[in-house]
Amino acid sequence: MNILLAFVSLTIFTLMLTIGLNRTFQQLTALWHDRSSLLTALLAVLVLVPAVAYVLLLAFSLPIEVATGLALLAASPGAPLTTKRAQMVHADPEYVSGLQLTLALLAVIVTPILLSVFYASFPLETQRVSALSVARQIAMVTFLPVLIGLALQHFAPALCDKIRAPVSKLADILFLLLVVGMLAVVFLTPELRAKLLIGWSGAIVIVIMAIAAVTIGHFLGGPAKQRRGGLAVACLARNVGLALFIAGLSEDQHVIPTLVVYIFLGVTVQASYGAWLKRQP
Repeated sequence: MNILLAFVSLTIFTLMLTIGLNRTFQQLTALWHDRSSLLTALLAVLVLVPAVAYVLLLAFSLPIEVATGLALLAASPGAPLTTKRAQMVHADPEYVSGLQLTLALLAVIVTPILLSVFYASFPLETQRVSALSVARQIAMVTFLPVLIGLALQHFAPALCDKIRAPVSKLADILFLLLVVGMLAVVFLTPELRAKLLIGWSGAIVIVIMAIAAVTIGHFLGGPAKQRRGGLAVACLARNVGLALFIAGLSEDQHVIPTLVVYIFLGVTVQASYGAWLKRQP
């Protein structure tokens, strides 16, 4: 588990460094000046999607590890892969990058609050997490690499131009290795391998949550198709790295199969949505 968490941190660090190397500070903070769009996006990602997860956990009798995984995902906004995944639906990259960083910043406060709500209503396997623990993890793997990238753009533009493409390629490779690593952990651990088949109820709940997240983002994203697609992906793409970190505080590996299933079913729902969105005028 510790090795997996370390690799997750390295992958997220590299992905966020890529954003810092490719976006200016003005681009990353442009959304803050559009209060209406910002508040609507925060309502969608931080309130409505967790509310859907809460209702689903009330409505379905799920195994404790599946319920815990979904609660962790619902409480973990600002996925580092949001920008990369948003490219699949041709979303506005400036809007998505700014929203992603904003969500990561707010996760320091929002994640412990949301988890407290889930803890109060459902039996979960993981221990309670403090805002300080979340802040430390987010600062190290999210904001530090972005600041490094922005600093390189300002103080060493030639070096920035030289490493931009290799770092982006490295980020893609690390992400693929991370997916393979998570699958390896599941399949090489008999107990986790057995839990990968989370049952029809678990799979149905994940699909419903994914479709609901995409729908919420699409209809609250505004009239522009690029914004709609971007918010839909931001609602769907939860921070699996943060969820793994919180689970790791309790040495809990049982939630990993649920996270893996959510990744693959979520990507399937996003691909279907992207194909449909492409056909829209």
